[in-house]
Amino acid sequence: MNAQGRKEIGKFIASLEEIKSKLESMKYDEEEKFDNMPEGLQDSERGEQMQDAIDAMENACDNLEDAINSLEEI
Repeated sequence: MNAQGRKEIGKFIASLEEIKSKLESMKYDEEEKFDNMPEGLQDSERGEQMQDAIDAMENACDNLEDAINSLEEI
């Protein structure tokens, strides 16, 4: 890959890192809300939906990290 291609890959990596950072922040905020809920509400349908959203964001962050690592190998 030429220098221009590596430069473009670097931009993609920076964009993915920014997206991952924002998503981690959203996940942290949702975790804080969930953790501050009374235990009874955590076990409710709403609590389960929040936990599902947290898990999905965690999975997305892991996938973004995998993509970043793959691009860094180029």
